[in-house]
Amino acid sequence: MRITIVGGGIAGLATALSLHAAGFEPRVCEAARAIEAVGVGINLLPHAVRELTELGLAGQLDAVALQPRRLSYHDRDGSPVWQEPLGVDAGYHWPQYSVHRGRLHLLLLAAARERLGPDAVRTGLRFQRFEQTADGVRAHFLDRASGTGVTEECDLLVGSDGIDSAVRAQLHPQEGPSHWNGVHMWRGVAPYPHILGGRTLVVAGGSPGAKFVAYPIEDPATEGGDALMNWVLEVRHAPPAAPLDRSNRRILAAEARAGLAGWSLPWIDLPTLVGNSSAIYEYPMLDRDPLPRWSFGRVTLLGDAAHPMFPMGMNGGSQSVVDARVLAWCLARERDPVAALRHYDELRRPTVNAIVLGNRDLGPEEIIARAAEHGGPLPAGQAEAIAHGYKELAQATVSQVNSHTSWTVAREAADRTG
Repeated sequence: MRITIVGGGIAGLATALSLHAAGFEPRVCEAARAIEAVGVGINLLPHAVRELTELGLAGQLDAVALQPRRLSYHDRDGSPVWQEPLGVDAGYHWPQYSVHRGRLHLLLLAAARERLGPDAVRTGLRFQRFEQTADGVRAHFLDRASGTGVTEECDLLVGSDGIDSAVRAQLHPQEGPSHWNGVHMWRGVAPYPHILGGRTLVVAGGSPGAKFVAYPIEDPATEGGDALMNWVLEVRHAPPAAPLDRSNRRILAAEARAGLAGWSLPWIDLPTLVGNSSAIYEYPMLDRDPLPRWSFGRVTLLGDAAHPMFPMGMNGGSQSVVDARVLAWCLARERDPVAALRHYDELRRPTVNAIVLGNRDLGPEEIIARAAEHGGPLPAGQAEAIAHGYKELAQATVSQVNSHTSWTVAREAADRTG
C-alpha cells in the first residue's frame, strides 16, 4: 500500500516510523527545504514515550532527553501551590522526557531515513491539493527548488502538516483561521543552573497571560555547571487592529527583561536567564475548533493538522505520537483502507477533541488559576482531583497507560491488508 504523508514534523515522522513498523513503506513530503534542529523545549508524556519505546527508540531518546521528576506549581511570588511526581516517580512504566524539539526532530528523521531509506523523506515539496480517484489519491506538490509541479500517486494520503494544514483546508474549506486567545508566549533556551532541586518542571503565576514556565532539557556537562533551561513567559495583548502577526518575531533582551520586571521568583534570577538566552521568540497561543470528521475516503488528518490545542498539560506532541501508532494499527488490521481510516477517526477524534476543549478550560493548569483566585493553595484534595481528571480525559492515568493493550502490530499484518 502506497501511503504519502504530508508534513515531516514530529507527527509526520512518527507516523512514517509507525507505518513502517507495521509493514508499510510510507513516503514523507515536507515543505521546508531542509529539516533542521530548530525550536525550543517539548515534553513527551509517558503515554507517548511508551509508543516511541515500542518503536525501538528508547535508547536514542534517553541519550538526548532529560527525565523530569516533579511538576511544581507556584504563585506569582514563587511560593509553592502544589506539586506532583512525574514519569516513573509517579508509577508509570515509562518516563516522561523533556527535550529540545530540534534534537527530537532530528532523532526521528535519522531513524526514518535509516529504516525506510534515504529517499523516504523528501524536502522542498509544498502541498497544493489532492484528488481522490476510484482506487487511490493523486496529490499535487510544488517543488520549491525548481518551481515545477510534482504529482504523487498513492493509496492513502495523511495530512500531518500542522495547525495551518493545507490538507485540512481542502477537507474543511469553510473553517477559517485558527483561534487566538489573546496570549503570546515568549520562549527561550539558556544555560542556567538547575532550580528547585533539579529535574523540576515549574509553572508559576495564574491564568493564561500571567504565567512563567521553566524546565531543564539537558543536564550540566560537568558537575556544578549549567543545565540547558527552557523557559516561557506568557503575556497578554489587546486584540490587534491588523491581522495577527504570525511571524514569530524576535524579542530583544531589553523587552524580555521589561516583561519579567513584575515577577519576583526567589529561586531563579530572571535577568540572568534572559541574558543567557541565545534568542527569544514570540509565538501566539493558538488552537482550532474540534472537527466533526478527520477522514474522507482515503484521506485523513493527524497531529496538529487534526487537533491543534493550547499548550496546557503538555499534551499536543504526545497525542500526535499516539495518533501515529493508532493509525498504523488500524491500517494493519483492516483490509479496506477506507474502513481503516474511519476506524482510526472513531478511536482518536473523540478523545483528542475533548482534550482541545479541556485545554481551553486550562487543563491541569486550572490548579494555579484557582489558587491565584483563592489567594493560596487549594483546599485538600482539589488540586489532585483536577490533575487526575485531566489525565483521565487524556486517557493518560498511570493505570490507563500501564495496562492498555499495545498498539504494536506484526509487520506481516500489512502484507495481508495491502
